[in-house]
Amino acid sequence: MPGRRKEPPGPGPDGARPSASAIRDRPARPRPGIRRRKGWRDRTQGQLSGAVHARNSAISPMRPLAIRRDMKPFGPPRVNRGLNTRQAMTVICWFRRVLRLDDHPALAAAAKNGAVIALAILDPADAAAHPASAQRQAMALPPLDAGLRARGSRLIVRRGDPATVLAQVVRDSGAVAVHTSQGLPFAGDDGLQAAVAGAGAVLHVHPLADLVPRGSVLTGSGTRFKVFTPFWRALRRTPIAEPLPAPRLTAPPAWPASDGPDWPEARRAMDRGWDVVARHVRAGEDAALDQLEAFLNRITARYAEGRNRPADDDATSGLSDALAVGEISARRIWHRAMAAQQDGQGGIEDFLRELAWRDFARDLFHASPNIDRTCWRPEWNDFPWRGDGPDAEAWRRGRTGIAMVDAGMRELFATGRMHNRVRMIAASFLVKHLMIDWRVGLDWFARCLTDWDAANNAMNWQWVAGCGPDASPFFRVFNPDTQGTKFDARRRYRDLWLDPDAVGAQEFADAAPRSWRVDPHDRLAPMVDLDTGRQRALDAYGRFKRRDRAAR
Repeated sequence: MPGRRKEPPGPGPDGARPSASAIRDRPARPRPGIRRRKGWRDRTQGQLSGAVHARNSAISPMRPLAIRRDMKPFGPPRVNRGLNTRQAMTVICWFRRVLRLDDHPALAAAAKNGAVIALAILDPADAAAHPASAQRQAMALPPLDAGLRARGSRLIVRRGDPATVLAQVVRDSGAVAVHTSQGLPFAGDDGLQAAVAGAGAVLHVHPLADLVPRGSVLTGSGTRFKVFTPFWRALRRTPIAEPLPAPRLTAPPAWPASDGPDWPEARRAMDRGWDVVARHVRAGEDAALDQLEAFLNRITARYAEGRNRPADDDATSGLSDALAVGEISARRIWHRAMAAQQDGQGGIEDFLRELAWRDFARDLFHASPNIDRTCWRPEWNDFPWRGDGPDAEAWRRGRTGIAMVDAGMRELFATGRMHNRVRMIAASFLVKHLMIDWRVGLDWFARCLTDWDAANNAMNWQWVAGCGPDASPFFRVFNPDTQGTKFDARRRYRDLWLDPDAVGAQEFADAAPRSWRVDPHDRLAPMVDLDTGRQRALDAYGRFKRRDRAAR
C-alpha cells in the first residue's frame, strides 16, 4: 500500500492505551521526518505480504496493539473560520446510511463548498421494510449529533419521503447543493435528482467509502469476477485508498427546524422488541473505533477457527451493524487491520478476507441490482420452491424443534444479530429441509437484522440456495444437529436461547409479540426428520437438473 509508515504514540500517563476519544482530540504529528522502527519495510517500496509476515513474526499475537495517532480519524474539534459564514454558500450533506464524520466522501466534498447543514432523513418506508435496521440507525443519531456539535455544527433530522424532505430543506435553507452518498441498490435515484433540481439546487452523489470503487477490480479480460476467491486475490493486490479525515465544518447563518432523532414508525414496527434489541447495541462512531481496537488487540492466528463458534463472543469483531449503518468505514477497518498485521498480530488475513466478501457482494449487486428479488442463475427461477405458509412462520418464530435453528432465530429476534455460522444453518434448513423460497428468508432477515445490508443479505441467501454467483451447491445440505455438535459442543449457545431459565430465552420472550404466546418451557418436536428433509431436497434437485438438461 502506498504511503509511509508512521511512528505509533506511546501509552498514556498511567501506562494504558489512550481511548478513541482521547486520541481523536490529540493534535496529529506533522508528516515530515517520521521515524520508522528498525526492520519496518518502507511501504513505498511495495506491500509486505500479510501471510508471510504473520508466519515469520516472532511477536506474540496477544501483545497489545499500539494505536497510531496518524490513523485516528479526527484532529481536535474545530470550526472553520476561513469563510465568512454570512457570505458563504450553504450546502446540505445528507447522511444517507453513512452516520459518521470520518472517511465520509460526501461530507468532505460539502465542507469544501460552503457552510454545511448536516441532514438525516428518517423514511417511514425504510422503517416498514427494515425496522431493526431503522432502530439501529436511530440509535446512531444522538452520538453523531454530539460529534457534530463538538465541531460547531449540529444534526438536522427530518421524517418523510427523502425526495420530498430534500426539496423542503433546500427551500427552507436556500442551499445551492445537496451532497450525499450512493444508495443501495445502486440503480436509480428515486426521483431525488428531479426533486432537488425543482427546489433550485444541484444533487451530487458520491461513492461509498468501500475498499474499492465499484467495477474497478476486474478479470484479465476486463469483466467482473463471478467467483470470490479470484476476486479476493485481485483485491489483495490492489492499493486501498487511505481514509479521509473528518473535515472542518462551517455553520450556516441559520439552522432549519429539526424533528428530533426519534423514529416512531420504527418503534411501532419493533413493538416490544425495541427495548430488548437496544440492550445489544453500542452506538456511535467512537464506540465502533474502540470496538475495532479491542478486537485487533485480541485476534489470534486461530481466528478462522474461532469465528465459527457461536458461543464465543470475543472471536469476532462484532462490527457488522456499525458497518451497515456507516459508523465506521471498510477502508478504516482495512488500514487498522493492516497495521496490526505488520505489528505481528495473527489472524488478520482471514479477517480481511471476510471484509472483502462485502465488497464482492456490492460489486455484483451493482452489476445486477435485482439480485435481491431474482435468482442470479436464471434457470433457478423455475426451481419448485414452496411459498410462505405455516412452516415458514414456525421457522420465523424459532419453533421448528431443531435446536440449532431455533436458537439462531431467537437470537435474531432478541438481538438483531445472528452468528454467521448459525445464519448458514438456519438458511439452509429453510431452503433445503423445508424447500421454502429463499426470498421468504431474505425478507425476514431484512426486517430483523440490525446489520442488514441489501447486497450482503441477497448474496448470502443466494449462496445458500445454490442459485447465486459462487454459490454453495444445492446438494450441500447442512445437518443442523451435526453442525451443533461440531461448533457448539458444550451446548452453551443452544442453552442460552432454549433453556427456559437462561437470559437469552427470557429476552426472546420479552421481545416477541404477545400474539406469539411464547412459553419458554415449551418442548417442541422436530417439524421434519432431518434425513427425510435432506432426501426430499436432493430428489427435487435431481428432477430439476434433469428438466434443465432436457430443455437445452
